[in-house]
Amino acid sequence: MRKLIVCDPDRCVGCQICEFVCSTAKEKSIDSSLSRIHTVNYEPLGNIALSCVFCEKPACVAACPRKALHQNEKGVIQVDETKCNGCGWCIRACDFGAITMHPIKNVVSICDLCDGELKCVKSCPFEDALIYSDLEEVAHKLRRRSVVKLLQEFVGKTQGSA
Repeated sequence: MRKLIVCDPDRCVGCQICEFVCSTAKEKSIDSSLSRIHTVNYEPLGNIALSCVFCEKPACVAACPRKALHQNEKGVIQVDETKCNGCGWCIRACDFGAITMHPIKNVVSICDLCDGELKCVKSCPFEDALIYSDLEEVAHKLRRRSVVKLLQEFVGKTQGSA
């Protein structure tokens, strides 16, 4: 199963450190518009950092009329900047909003997992706000946390009525 960067909206505070670390690593500039991960605030749910989810059959790759995108054996979408003309068809095709237009080069930018170094995940100051995991593992953690929360509420209610 493919792994991806997952953000826990209960733990993400929207500090944008992941964005600044990404833009510094990739573009040598502290500029969130150059980042390949983006923090978004969804009220009332909270903040979430979004990056490529490395789809099994990526619509972005299929949508590119110039064949500038391809998916490698690890599932990472790679951009051939010599072929990309900035048309944005891949951006429209991505259901997750994970692809952006580089504001200077006029080519698309997509998370490439920093060749396994995951600088955004490592730099996040909030425990488990950003993790690199497969969806099954994430679902298991969320189910476990939900059960713990339910039990705490149940115990709190039963103690309050005693």
